[in-house]
Amino acid sequence: MKAKKNFLQGALFGALIMLCGTGVVSCGIRLSEDASSEEKLSVLKGLIDENYIGDVDEEALEEGIYKGYIQGLEDPYSVYYNEEETKDLYETTEGEYSGIGAVLSQDLESGVITLVQIYEGSPAAKAGLKDNDILTKVGDIEVTGMDLSEVVTYIKGEKGTDVDLTVLRGEDAEEITVTATRDTVEAQTVKYEMLEGQTGYLSVSEFDSVTYAQYEEALNKLTDQGMTGLIVDLRNNPGGNLNTVCEMLDMVLPKGTIVYTEDKDGKRETATSDDEHQINVPMVVLVNGNSASASEIYAGAIQDYGIGKIVGTQTYGKGVVQQIFDLGDGTSVKLTIAEYFTPNGRSIDGEGITPDVEVEYEADENNPEADNQLEKALEVMKEEQ
Repeated sequence: MKAKKNFLQGALFGALIMLCGTGVVSCGIRLSEDASSEEKLSVLKGLIDENYIGDVDEEALEEGIYKGYIQGLEDPYSVYYNEEETKDLYETTEGEYSGIGAVLSQDLESGVITLVQIYEGSPAAKAGLKDNDILTKVGDIEVTGMDLSEVVTYIKGEKGTDVDLTVLRGEDAEEITVTATRDTVEAQTVKYEMLEGQTGYLSVSEFDSVTYAQYEEALNKLTDQGMTGLIVDLRNNPGGNLNTVCEMLDMVLPKGTIVYTEDKDGKRETATSDDEHQINVPMVVLVNGNSASASEIYAGAIQDYGIGKIVGTQTYGKGVVQQIFDLGDGTSVKLTIAEYFTPNGRSIDGEGITPDVEVEYEADENNPEADNQLEKALEVMKEEQ
């Protein structure tokens, strides 16, 4: 047994020597402590070229360098984007893209993809697609279980081109195939309706370049319908464009500071509202743990001016501002450049906005449409009206 044990130890020690010799000693590489990053990259490239047995994608290696460099900041909000990612980024922030005008959702367990919202007047609507259709194919490609972002790339495309979509509809899972002609689509980031007691309800999913016009239209239409109170729902809104949220707040706030930012040198920039527009009905703003950034700017300003109640749960706590820098070659980098503060000087980074009325969301298995947080917002509104 002792001989066998010694043999195994010897074999393991020999393997370790072989691995260490192959990785370090046999190459004879010695980098000085003050070697430049260019020298080290050159050595790494040489090692890959001479020794790596897999396929090498030079472009992917370069992209990895840039991404890793920005990741070294250890800031989750600072990101390097390659050409394709940059294009998608601008589409997201501008709220316009070439596609069919449908919002997709995927069940993580089953991989089933559902069309949860069809934009009014969109190519998807014109093709006959409906909310809750289950998407099974894009062209001849089976998409169930496929990564949702990859499915979206198949659906998007050049304006004027066609895409075939196969869906299952209704309880009988009727299979239907339609052809949609891609067009420029404006994301519908604002929904609105009149609730009981002439309370206007306005939901904002994100703050894109197109959101201000949609928000203004919704406010005007609700006002024309005799709105006596307004609930603004920012739950699960991750934020977006700083200028957009400031323009939206200018429509409801009195004259004064909306938000101010401070950069790394302490330089302050202040966004202000004028006295041309301001809300003249009670307000309630709904938030939760996924309400972040621009959503917190909105909620914080309403709270600081005391013109509305915040209802829901503690917000995310993202109190920093990012700027996208175009690198000139189709790529870009997003960097955190400043911290923002509410009108009263509150920094919410890492803290969030604390609601005036805290209420956790409770799902009702017997009534999936039930929304206890919205019900609480309506209760608060009745007290204010």
